[in-house]
Amino acid sequence: MKILGISAYYHDSAAAIISNNTILAAAQEERFSRIKNDANFPTKAVEYCLKCAGVTLNDLDAIVFYDKPFLKFERLLETYYLNAPFGIRSFVKAMPIWLKEKIFLRKIIKIELQKIDPLYNKTQGKILFTEHHLSHAASSFFASPYKNAAILIIDGVGEWVTASLCIGNDKKITILKELHFPDSVGLLYSSFTYYLGFKVNSGEYKLMGLAPYGNLKSPETVKFIEIIQNTLVEIFDNGSIKLNPKYFTYSTGVTMVNNNLWQQLFEIPHRPSDAPILQSHCNLALAIQHVTEKIILLMAKYAKKITGQTNLCLAGGVALNCVANGKLNKSSLFENIYIQPAAGDAGGALGAALAANHIYFGQDRIINENGQSDMMDNAFLGPEYSTIDILPITHKYNASFEIVESDEERNNSIIKFLQHGCIIGLFQGRMEYGPRSLGNRSIIGDARNEEMQKKINLKIKFRESFRPFAAVTTEEDVSNYFDFKGSSPYMLGVYDIRKDLKYELPADYIQKSMEEKLNIVRSSLPAVTHVDGSCRIQTCNAVENPKMWQLLNQYKSQTGKAILINTSFNVRGEPIVCTPEDAYIAFMNTDMDVLVLNNFIFIKEAQPDWAGILTVNKFKTSD
Repeated sequence: MKILGISAYYHDSAAAIISNNTILAAAQEERFSRIKNDANFPTKAVEYCLKCAGVTLNDLDAIVFYDKPFLKFERLLETYYLNAPFGIRSFVKAMPIWLKEKIFLRKIIKIELQKIDPLYNKTQGKILFTEHHLSHAASSFFASPYKNAAILIIDGVGEWVTASLCIGNDKKITILKELHFPDSVGLLYSSFTYYLGFKVNSGEYKLMGLAPYGNLKSPETVKFIEIIQNTLVEIFDNGSIKLNPKYFTYSTGVTMVNNNLWQQLFEIPHRPSDAPILQSHCNLALAIQHVTEKIILLMAKYAKKITGQTNLCLAGGVALNCVANGKLNKSSLFENIYIQPAAGDAGGALGAALAANHIYFGQDRIINENGQSDMMDNAFLGPEYSTIDILPITHKYNASFEIVESDEERNNSIIKFLQHGCIIGLFQGRMEYGPRSLGNRSIIGDARNEEMQKKINLKIKFRESFRPFAAVTTEEDVSNYFDFKGSSPYMLGVYDIRKDLKYELPADYIQKSMEEKLNIVRSSLPAVTHVDGSCRIQTCNAVENPKMWQLLNQYKSQTGKAILINTSFNVRGEPIVCTPEDAYIAFMNTDMDVLVLNNFIFIKEAQPDWAGILTVNKFKTSD
């Protein structure tokens, strides 16, 4: 059974292919097109998946799209009708696209597939459509190591559904409860993302990173929380919500909220993306983060109550809120929590394929007997490149490099550079699926270096200085650094630094400005310690992520610490690098010190003068 899953035409389009109950390949289109959050048909991703599986389109048993366009169209029409005459501008803009393309999606898919392979037989094989939240649910549950689990999906909106509670039993998923548009936790959070000057559908993680700079005890923050809960959203005991439509315009408008009404509510105006970030912005970010965490915990408690399950699977864009995930884990509501690493819309491609495989075709699941390993192969499902692929790049750019013979020798070179304060681009193996770099397309640095966070933010990634960095450590060592025991392979949880590693802070720390807090060393791991003493963490082991595990253990043998900064190998406005050429261009257009492509080592000082294919200024001005 060979099945191709596709997500497209909203944001983060992707493709995934499974065969004989094994995920063979999955990737986002943005990695190939170099257009961040690319929503176009995932032509290159489909081509990659077919090549990886060694099949043609005519060999497939089914091609599955991740949502149902007619249901989504129904929602749009009904929403415009109920809100008429408001929304006429949005209606006039949206309808030609739907009537020309999206409503006839089966035909569009066939046309796009025939562009990929002119021999594709449009009458052969099945083109299936699964509901958006079922795709999310399948992406998490069927990929998980659990035979039975509660499933919680929270995002912006699919067709009608914005949150759903399901139960998974072997190869069956049963939907128990749904929350419908326009009431949406994801859209509530995205509304604050917009109001605070970040880009919707990609800037939510910036809002999450900004929140710890707020002061939860500040009268302003307390007031913001009260306004949100008393005016914007009604929260029920089961975690369902009711939004006040007076204050939101995403149903029919071209923006998320009514700026004038929000300014009257919060007494701060909408922040333009290039405006300074004030303490009030930090407090407002903390307020909505606090409310969102409350809602998620209530949903999880209700899921536990009505399912009685000990396992929980999460997906949907809100499942990428790592701070909420950490608190959910610490609540001990469930014995085990599994979060799909590609929890957003990109993961819908995989979920669509898995749903068809197990629900439509009735294929049996293969579950690891020890219940530990999932199907995701550590999310290393993208393309990989060999020496044959790297050598042409060295010739094209007249690059200077050395080749080491073994991983051990390469790691020793990396460690030497790390100890000298260098920032290293690490490129190896298969590219990650999902938004997190997990060691194969990563930028790494010394977590003990006090200047590392600022340097990477400002000179490597050209992004806001307040943004925190994740840490990578081994499963064996994680409890030496964090208030956490267990596994976090996908970097999807935030936990506190151990108390004995934290430094005493000034008495007035909480009242200090963002800039002042950034200049205070908070722990013996300053580069990965956020302003509230927390850190987003990734763990690895010798089986599922052996290359990073080996590097960390060699690093520990020489430094005494098995922990590094790990951040995605990209710059602001760019997707994570995919090819060796992507990596070399990013390396040369930043202040990165060293690039490691498999066993090729490039030192910046040894490279030729660089005219630049891309300019640094581009990164500085793009979002």
